[in-house]
Amino acid sequence: MKEFLEEVVLDTLIDGIKLIPFLFVAFLIIELLEHKLDSKKIVSKSGKFGPFIGSILGAFPQCGFSVLGTNLYSTRIITLGTLISIYLSTSDEMIPVMLSQKIDTITVLKIIGIKVIVGMIFGFIIDLLIRRKEEVHIKDCCEEDHCHCEKGILRSTLHHTLSIFLFILVASLLINTILFFLGEEFLQTLFLKDSIFGPFVSSLVGLIPNCASSVVITELYLSSAITFGALMSGLLTGAGVGILVLFRTNKNLKENISILLTIYSIGVIIGMVFDIIGVVL
Repeated sequence: MKEFLEEVVLDTLIDGIKLIPFLFVAFLIIELLEHKLDSKKIVSKSGKFGPFIGSILGAFPQCGFSVLGTNLYSTRIITLGTLISIYLSTSDEMIPVMLSQKIDTITVLKIIGIKVIVGMIFGFIIDLLIRRKEEVHIKDCCEEDHCHCEKGILRSTLHHTLSIFLFILVASLLINTILFFLGEEFLQTLFLKDSIFGPFVSSLVGLIPNCASSVVITELYLSSAITFGALMSGLLTGAGVGILVLFRTNKNLKENISILLTIYSIGVIIGMVFDIIGVVL
């Protein structure tokens, strides 16, 4: 027990505390950018270029843009392709987590670039396949339960820093505990690392409607428990709380399920392709 407390609990706590300054600075920069950008106006007026604009804005960390996109789609201000592009490019907390873990910045940018490109491609494809004009209704797109924009930049930064710090702490403690008692091979087996079907599992984890899913997927990749393809699968399907908001604001249940299955399928396919061709960053 003493060995467990020293090697797992204490080390995890120390490593987590070291991340706080990096997380705070990262989220402060993100909050400043989000408050300077009129993202609602940009996305709603993007027209046929919606998937292009949506995928770029979705790359900004946090769940905010997926919630924004969901509300704009529920009121039919943006197209389905634009919504899908936002979901696929949404990075949640992957960026600050990787940067705080001192992962090479170029590697992080490559991952973001892949998500943005995948979002654009599938967004445009979906809009080409599904062309539908609907009546437009404008509604407030600030979900107070999720974006915390009404609290100001500093309070919002502190909120996200604390919440993600706790997510990382819990996820790291869980992963390190499993590694301590069962070994790295157990996690690799659980997430089918040596199987082509690994992306099926990670894509499912990514669909969990919480910002913590991207933290878990990232931590698993950093601990070598999943492949790069599985990482991309989980990050592509990780739309944060956007999926929850979709089921709450969009009354068409069949359509919501179709969107969910579309996101999952794209994540699995992209992850499997990366694993098959052996892409490693």
